[in-house]
Amino acid sequence: MTEKLFAVRSSVSSTAASATAPKRNTSGHELAEALRESEERYRMLLDGIQKYAIFMMDTQGRILSWNAGAERIKGYTADQIIGHNFSCFFPPEDIKRGRPEEVLRIAAASGRHEEQSMRVRKDGSRFLAGVTFTALRDPVGNLQGFSEFSHDLSESKESEAKYRGLLEAAPDAMVVVNVAGEIVLLNVRAEKEFGYSRDELIGQKVKNIIPEGFAERLIADGTRSAAEALAQQIGTGIELIGRRKDGSEFPIELMLSPLESAEGILVTAAIRDISVRKGAETHLAQMEGRYRGLLEAAPDAMVVVNVAGEIVLLNVRAEKEFGYSRDELVGQKVKNIIPEGFAERIIADGTRSAAEALAQQIGMGIELIGRRKDGSEFPIELMLSPLESAEGILVTAAIRDISVRKGAETHLAQMEGRYRGLLEAAPDAMVVVNVAGEIVLLNVRAEKEFGYSRDELVGQKVKNIIPEGFAERIIADGTRSAAEALAQQIGMGIELIGRRKDGSEFPIELMLSPLESAEGILVTAAIRDISVRQKAEKHLVKTVGELKRSNDELRQFAYVSSHDLQEPLRMVSSYTQLLAKRYKGRLDSDADEFIAYAVDGCNRMQGLIQDLLTYSRAGTNGKALHEISSEDALRVALTNLRPTIEQSGAVVTHDSLPAVTTDAPQLTQVFQNLVGNAIKYRGHEVPQVHVSATNNGGDEWIFSVRDNGLGIDPQYFERIFIIFQRLHGREEFEGTGIGLAICKKILERLGGRIWVESRPEKGSTFYFALPDTEEK
Repeated sequence: MTEKLFAVRSSVSSTAASATAPKRNTSGHELAEALRESEERYRMLLDGIQKYAIFMMDTQGRILSWNAGAERIKGYTADQIIGHNFSCFFPPEDIKRGRPEEVLRIAAASGRHEEQSMRVRKDGSRFLAGVTFTALRDPVGNLQGFSEFSHDLSESKESEAKYRGLLEAAPDAMVVVNVAGEIVLLNVRAEKEFGYSRDELIGQKVKNIIPEGFAERLIADGTRSAAEALAQQIGTGIELIGRRKDGSEFPIELMLSPLESAEGILVTAAIRDISVRKGAETHLAQMEGRYRGLLEAAPDAMVVVNVAGEIVLLNVRAEKEFGYSRDELVGQKVKNIIPEGFAERIIADGTRSAAEALAQQIGMGIELIGRRKDGSEFPIELMLSPLESAEGILVTAAIRDISVRKGAETHLAQMEGRYRGLLEAAPDAMVVVNVAGEIVLLNVRAEKEFGYSRDELVGQKVKNIIPEGFAERIIADGTRSAAEALAQQIGMGIELIGRRKDGSEFPIELMLSPLESAEGILVTAAIRDISVRQKAEKHLVKTVGELKRSNDELRQFAYVSSHDLQEPLRMVSSYTQLLAKRYKGRLDSDADEFIAYAVDGCNRMQGLIQDLLTYSRAGTNGKALHEISSEDALRVALTNLRPTIEQSGAVVTHDSLPAVTTDAPQLTQVFQNLVGNAIKYRGHEVPQVHVSATNNGGDEWIFSVRDNGLGIDPQYFERIFIIFQRLHGREEFEGTGIGLAICKKILERLGGRIWVESRPEKGSTFYFALPDTEEK
């Protein structure tokens, strides 16, 4: 690589020379010899330059050549440095922020880069250097390496001017003071900061602007040189008070650096106004007070520990928890109260900083053992948080006594054993599956149901026994968590297909339940073989179909029968009435009685047939439901009952009745039957009937029909709603005993119900309920 770089430089020189030399024919051997001589002359030229450090590097910054000037300025011989990276000349802080690599990138991009910056010699001393980097490329433009030309600015006649330039470029006020405490140099920032012009300060005592502390550090006493006096402060931030020209004072921080000169040791002071920082420190002190307050208010024991493992702060809760007073613990090792594990996490080992060691535990609940003053030990959980401070990184530890939780965990382990027992005792096959769809637990019933042994199933995919549907419900997709995916099925009976070991399939029903565990959400699946149930359901469907067909046929039969029976019955009734009309009194008394019986029987038969037809139609022949006025339905019913009401002298009243969604003709029939019965089964008093309605909270309208009639014994409350059931003989009251049965059937069709409250001789109240719904 060295030869290549010299070749690049030599080729440039050769090219330039060839532009002025007369052209002549040369052989290849002559050219090579000329090139070698050119390189030798170039090397000799470089070694003859003592004022500049000149060396070449490859593309990575490794040093390939070294001249005598570089050896003098930087302190390395060629044998010591060639092959090493040029970054060793940079201060450590520049290396840390990647300055060497940055310089090469800039030089490669622009071809040339100049800077003035600090460099480090072999002995560790620093000097200000003027440096020029040049990118070296071959004739076609490929990067071959770099060259560096640098010199020590402190040796240059121009060094003072350059030093002044650096002084002016500094962001802080800069003042250069001699050992007599006189200002010999300053920058524009210092003029602005203190309110003086440069001419007003040069030659004046530094005490004019920094009344106390600065000059005393420069003037040597009888036992120290100026350098020794200064050395005590170099590199430290000294806080003093500055005084402006107008007499106002402000807090400052000094950073002092010695500077050897022909006039002796000078001191360069970087002066920073720290008014803002002082305000911040005051605020910080207030915040520290609040922090202490928060520390005391914390429900857990709180201990603050430094990186040496020493307790620097604690709260009252920590005193109570560990049985020590505050004075007994502050300054002591944290190992006194947490014997193992805590201090080791704070103290850095040889390869990690304290921050790195701590970072492994921050935010985690670390379970350790705490030791009280009396020697008793108890389980604790730590939550660690780093806290930066002037003393370095501190660690705030929240310490919680977890004795109760540990007891609970022991109890939980016992409960887990019981859970396994419950699992085995379950009548269904039980399988526990994780979110990856793997079986983690099962019971004996599951082994028998699927034909596998336990070892064959645990750890296997649930798809082996339930091919489709189950695993998909557990494994979350990209937009849902496993819990959300599962929640869609919890508590539902999911019908799927199970597959046994022998390959046979059978219908199953799943009931899923989530179970939180240390491994995440598990799913307990109760699996039931529903082969028998499905057969029963098919049989039930078939039976229901047959029953429906039978009912339809029976309904049709009732309709046809009642219709067909009426025709011959009308003929019998007509002829018996004709016999009664023509031959009454012309035959003997027995004949008249027999004819009367025949007429009465025909009339009753016609009534039964009509009522039977009405009953068969009551649940099926209704109209579509819509909103109507129940008061209108009652009015129509009372119109139909007018002859009965007038004959009996009954008084029928009603409250304001609501609008309901129902079948108007059928509701009219219910009112007509109930009011008609109230008038029919009256006592000795004039019948009093009252109709009202109330809402039972929004779901139903409850209608009532109250009378003052004979009343009903409670033992007959259910019987009176059965078809053809009568509580009185035909000689007492007319009728077929089918009216209430019709009401019950109509109300069931309308989604309602009917019942009665009554006592003998105290009247009755019939109630019926209708849903309070919108129009269907």
